[in-house]
Amino acid sequence: MKKKIYLLATALMLMLSAPSVMAKDTKSKPDMTETQKARFAEITRRVDEIKSMDRSELSREERKALRNELQEMKKEAKALSGGVYLSVGAIIIIILLLILLL
Repeated sequence: MKKKIYLLATALMLMLSAPSVMAKDTKSKPDMTETQKARFAEITRRVDEIKSMDRSELSREERKALRNELQEMKKEAKALSGGVYLSVGAIIIIILLLILLL
């Protein structure tokens, strides 16, 4: 009986929290500055260059350097575009904390 109550409470909590998560944010994001736009265009241009090159001719170290460069550019592009990103692990931890506290 106790398990059913916890299961029902969890299901109810998830159903009630879903509409607030899916709700559209009415605030608009601030626009990027000219330098940020230029850097973002530079990043996309470099990514296109890397995608178009033949990586089979590169050595292992060169491929690793390209991969690290792409990862750094991806992080920088995310930071430029703004927004809050939650990983799957963070969401699971939040849900577990809510379950334990309620």
